[in-house]
Amino acid sequence: MAEVDGSKPFAGQLALVTGASRGIGAATATALAAAGAHVILTARDAKALESIEDAIYKAGGSATIAPVDLAEPEGIARLATAVSGRWQALDILVLNAANLPQLTPVWQIDSREFNRAMTLNVMAQQALIANFDAMLKRSSDARVIGVTTSVAATPRAYWGAYGSTKAAFESLLLSYAEETRSLAHIRVALVNPGATRTAMRAKAYPGEDPASVKPPEAVAERLVSLLGEPFATGYRESVNQSR
Repeated sequence: MAEVDGSKPFAGQLALVTGASRGIGAATATALAAAGAHVILTARDAKALESIEDAIYKAGGSATIAPVDLAEPEGIARLATAVSGRWQALDILVLNAANLPQLTPVWQIDSREFNRAMTLNVMAQQALIANFDAMLKRSSDARVIGVTTSVAATPRAYWGAYGSTKAAFESLLLSYAEETRSLAHIRVALVNPGATRTAMRAKAYPGEDPASVKPPEAVAERLVSLLGEPFATGYRESVNQSR
């Protein structure tokens, strides 16, 4: 029995994962459910979320889908109202959803694409923190993980639109870490997954062999492991590039 309990380190905990319909988000949600957490799956694609939820249940886990467009002004508020109406506290928040605008020189950035990326990568992240802050504070061990990218800290040609939104996201999340530092039960971390086999990666590198980079499950494994570790708030990590 002890061995079974040990295989479910997040039993009794509630997790919310954004961008959970595919890629790193889906893999992380699946891994968290396998570790015992009840996972709220959030993304726009309801059908894809249902598929992930079904796989989780078939594997013996539990999940709830919450289809929502995080870029909609009222979407996040409705999500938070629904979640807080059913659960008292939120133990794990994985901020994974992001938008990759077209890679282009700064002087050619399309303002509409830039606005969409800024809305999801920055504004929606702030709204998620604002709307779930109370539930995080009611947890005895709240952890917030922000999925980021190397171009947020190290600018690269043609990546200015995406990199600048993720740099703003990092600043926002680390500011929250400082604001909650005195609350020992809330910890914040940023994780750069590195080269990973995702749809976003394929969009950015259309000629790349997908088999040449690690699968989302490798990132999910590390994220779930990190969530079980006593990391200090404000912690940053890049996932090992090896497959």
